[in-house]
Amino acid sequence: MKRSVYMLIPALILAACGGNGGKNPGAELARLKKERAALDQQIARLESQTRDTGSKPTPVFAMTLEPAVFRAYVEVQAQITGDDNVNATPQMQGVVKSVLVKAGQHVSKGQVLATLDAAAIAQQIQAQEAQLTLAKALYDKQQQLWEQQIGTEVQLLQAKANYESLLKQRDASIAQRNMYRVVAPIAGVVDLVNMKEGDASMPGSPASFIRIVNSDRLRAEANLGENYLGKVKTGDPVLLTFPDLGDSIRTKLTYVSRAVDPLSRAFMVQVHLGGNKTLHPNMSCRMKIFNYEADNALAVPVSIVQKTAQGEMVYVAEGNKARSVIVTTGRIAGGRTEVLSGLKPGDRVITEGYEDLDNGEQIEIR
Repeated sequence: MKRSVYMLIPALILAACGGNGGKNPGAELARLKKERAALDQQIARLESQTRDTGSKPTPVFAMTLEPAVFRAYVEVQAQITGDDNVNATPQMQGVVKSVLVKAGQHVSKGQVLATLDAAAIAQQIQAQEAQLTLAKALYDKQQQLWEQQIGTEVQLLQAKANYESLLKQRDASIAQRNMYRVVAPIAGVVDLVNMKEGDASMPGSPASFIRIVNSDRLRAEANLGENYLGKVKTGDPVLLTFPDLGDSIRTKLTYVSRAVDPLSRAFMVQVHLGGNKTLHPNMSCRMKIFNYEADNALAVPVSIVQKTAQGEMVYVAEGNKARSVIVTTGRIAGGRTEVLSGLKPGDRVITEGYEDLDNGEQIEIR
């Protein structure tokens, strides 16, 4: 009995050490690989069935695409100004002697608003007036004598030249005296009086002036970045919104500058408003320039368009599954973008819950 046991042990050791009963190792390896491939297929099929039947669908919200008018616009902060909105200052430096107007007063063009001390010029004019009176009398006397054939023609010409020279000097002094006056360059309403008696004033000083405005020719102005060059043009529809007034004006763009400011890299656009008693120079407003319009356009929220290696992509609902769709987008306005290709009317585009979706994943539309 012991001998039989001792003979069995070497056989078991031989089997454990690689005995294959005469089988080819290569064939055995191929068989096992084939069995493993079959198992992998079974596992994948069971996992798919488990995912489709056992996992909960992802809740989403969707919108049905319908063709509609799509308008794109450029929105920018604008300011109301006027063609007639000026600061009147004197043409000479001096001390303010009198201020003749007050804020809110209507003035006409050429009206004197304030005067500066011009006493020296006034005295000079008085002296010239006396000399001019004498020169005029001498000229008239010499002319009478010449008519009586008394005296020479040279004496007459000298008297005339002296009189005319003094006359021009007096007129020049009067013109110089007038430069010490602040005169209204336009007709309008005094908006601000920024000078008082005793102030030192000088031409163009921002610290001493009288502002005059005329509300008959107002305009709205705004600056656009140079990236909008060629994207807006004269005649584009414009909506001006005045939050402080709770009002708005629909009009058209009347001017687009052809030059870009070298410092701000912006160009100016204008809307002429004419007369408007509710608007005032230096008011602010929002300007919307509608520079694009498409009929029967498809548009989706900008936020749902995802960037992928294949391009821009959105998810659409097909039955109870999500499908990824590559799209081509166009203009953007109001948080929406126009879809140029990839979608069609009636598509149900997923707008919420798309963040964690995969292509083909089950969904539940709420």
